[in-house]
Amino acid sequence: MAAEKSNLFSAGAIAKELGVSGAVVSKAIKALELQPEMKKGACSYYSKEAVAKVKKSIQK
Repeated sequence: MAAEKSNLFSAGAIAKELGVSGAVVSKAIKALELQPEMKKGACSYYSKEAVAKVKKSIQK
């Protein structure tokens, strides 16, 4: 699971990587209707493909 989780990103990690706030990422995830690859408790983890979609959405 550790190797699998290393390829997944929380909304906070996506925000940090893109240099934007967590709220911006959360709104983009909701607007794009992205589903998490994995959930652990209240945290959702997204794939690299989802990160790319969020990045593209934010850059518009």
